[in-house]
Amino acid sequence: MKLHYTNRAKNDLELAFTWYENQRHGLGLEFLDCVEASLATIMQMPLLFAEHHQPFRRTLIRRFPFSVFYTIEQDAIVVHAIFDNRQNPAKLP
Repeated sequence: MKLHYTNRAKNDLELAFTWYENQRHGLGLEFLDCVEASLATIMQMPLLFAEHHQPFRRTLIRRFPFSVFYTIEQDAIVVHAIFDNRQNPAKLP
């Protein structure tokens, strides 16, 4: 399976990386490492995580207050959002 990001997910990831990197040099890279670990798990076992609200599945990112929202498509995993869990839930994808 391939991994695809929506424009929203790309923007979410870029904003979070920049914010963490501005807090402490290298923290943004630590954030990306944790996101990549979550994505690797999703790619290995896409059905592992429950549907949070249809059709989106969700996994939490280790060490950071973020979630990955994704769907399983015919030939790809589509990441719809890298969501900051401290936001208003009404902003969920």
